[in-house]
Amino acid sequence: MTSRRYCRPFCLTAFVLLIAAPVAVCAENTPQAAVSDSAKTDAVKPAASAAEQSAQAVGAPADNAGSAAPANQAPQDKPAQPASLTDKAIDKVKQAAKSASDIFNRVPCLPPKGVARAFSLPHVAHKLAAGEPVTIIAFGSSSTQGYGTSSPEFTYPNRLAAQLHRRYPAANITVVNRGRGGDDAQQMMARLQSEVIDVKPDLVIWQVGTNAVLRNEDPDAIAQNVQDGVARIQATGADVVLVDLQYSPRVTEHPENASKMVKLIRRVAQLRHIGVFPRFEVMRQWHESQALPIDTFVIADGLHMNDWGYACFAQILGDDIIRSVGQIRLGVAAPINRSM
Repeated sequence: MTSRRYCRPFCLTAFVLLIAAPVAVCAENTPQAAVSDSAKTDAVKPAASAAEQSAQAVGAPADNAGSAAPANQAPQDKPAQPASLTDKAIDKVKQAAKSASDIFNRVPCLPPKGVARAFSLPHVAHKLAAGEPVTIIAFGSSSTQGYGTSSPEFTYPNRLAAQLHRRYPAANITVVNRGRGGDDAQQMMARLQSEVIDVKPDLVIWQVGTNAVLRNEDPDAIAQNVQDGVARIQATGADVVLVDLQYSPRVTEHPENASKMVKLIRRVAQLRHIGVFPRFEVMRQWHESQALPIDTFVIADGLHMNDWGYACFAQILGDDIIRSVGQIRLGVAAPINRSM
């Protein structure tokens, strides 16, 4: 896989403004590889999306804004002032918000009905209320890494980061992608300390279980690994949310193992008093209740999500995080998977 440099769409804007600021804005991107989940062994660190970069820039002080020329001043008296950093940041946030909604123009992302998704994130809520930086780690395998997306912008961690930045524009929120294709609980446990705990996250979103089902591994052993890992994360004081399997043809080919794995992940969440995002049921509802064809949200390999699938997953997950933080701020304790 070779990396190639290319200019993102806003490079053209930077080029047009060369007279005021002679710097071309480019980004380096690593294209997604067309290999199977089990064959992917190297982590890919997605480039920061334009939405992330722009939302972080919104925190620039307002007094950085340049003053406009008086209305009665002739254009030849004083050259036009370049847009301030704050103005540029606001424009980028508007572009990011438009990009976030564009993908849902053809097929809307509807919240699932009758699927319990409530969880509590007291640590994240406290950090946001105190104005302190928040670090979120997306931990998992290829569907966290973002296999199947057309660009890094559409990985679920990047989409989630953009959504949280739009909701909390003054907050310092960092979402770190720690997905590695082909991994399951045993492999993730080997890198849990260095890639998760040592980073000192405030929230860990742990996507797990799919590869174990595909490989016909013992679900009970996987569940025990997850339970041990969650306990280690909780010992640091971080919040944890588990994400179960994706609903896709290659997973549903193993109905007994898939069902057992989903139930075991829920059981771990109950035992450790943490949240679980029921991705399997959410995606099943896309197909069965909303009558969306599988190829609306799954790519041709029958396993991984496409841009729309990742975007809708991230949108619903982000809504749940925002709702949880709001409930805690209001003193409302969210139920933890009582009905699951």
